[in-house]
Amino acid sequence: MKIFIDTAKLYEIKEALKWGIVDGVTTNPSLIKVAVEAIKKTGKKIDMEEYIKEICYLVGKNGSVSLEVLSLKSEKIMEEAQILFKKFNPIANNVAIKIPIDTFVNGNKIGHYEGLKAISMLSGMNIPINVTLIMTPEQALLAAKAGARYVSPFMARVDNRVREQLDINYMPEDYYDSELEKEIASFKFKKYLENNHNKSIANLYEDKNIKDIVSSNSDTGVYGGLDLVEQIVKIFDNYNFRTEVLAASVRNKTQFREVAKVGADVITIPFFLFEEILQHPRTEIGLRTFCENIVEEYRELLK
Repeated sequence: MKIFIDTAKLYEIKEALKWGIVDGVTTNPSLIKVAVEAIKKTGKKIDMEEYIKEICYLVGKNGSVSLEVLSLKSEKIMEEAQILFKKFNPIANNVAIKIPIDTFVNGNKIGHYEGLKAISMLSGMNIPINVTLIMTPEQALLAAKAGARYVSPFMARVDNRVREQLDINYMPEDYYDSELEKEIASFKFKKYLENNHNKSIANLYEDKNIKDIVSSNSDTGVYGGLDLVEQIVKIFDNYNFRTEVLAASVRNKTQFREVAKVGADVITIPFFLFEEILQHPRTEIGLRTFCENIVEEYRELLK
């Protein structure tokens, strides 16, 4: 599994690359805004083209850097994608262009299909595409059919939607256990059947309460971010798609572990999460013991 860092901050990228475990960088307009605002607060000006070139140079030819288009019409998406690719891919041959799966927003008249049109045409031009804002397995399937190099399911956003439907209090970084939610849904379903066992199968099938029990525990059949990734991995395996599943919007170390278990090709995580993943109280206790037990004779060997 490849690991990307989800940031546009140079100091985070430089530090993470020193560890020898980071295979790429994912950016988006929101992350670039955060990075730019941080630089401006120091009183410095930013040359955006040179800034992104440095990111590409740092990641190098064995990595990947995702850069996102801004427009929503297919013609403009293609134009911007080619500008980004022409400017930055020659630095280290590592640029992938991020395009949203659905281009309909705020009641615009553009429609839903502009992204797919651009993905298909740009992929035919051998420009690697990272399709972003994937929230369902069927979106991922269409993106793969269109020729995407990566699909990026947004795990935390799906988790949040399901939790909001269930009226669960949570912090954004909390782990959402979709397997537990499946078990709860199954329990509620069985209990309802027990209390309505005299109804005919036809009546049960049409029973609105049963439909509410099933639908309230998922987002169109997806029980959470992890479940979304797992379903996409299974579909891609079924049809031998070469498109890689890039698990995005990861917010805690448990999610990191679970994504690895279900077989995502890539995971992108924010800088702070690396430290959380590394830490364990027993590791610290063990290290403290080792440090306390060093004898001078052994220390002399290392001078």
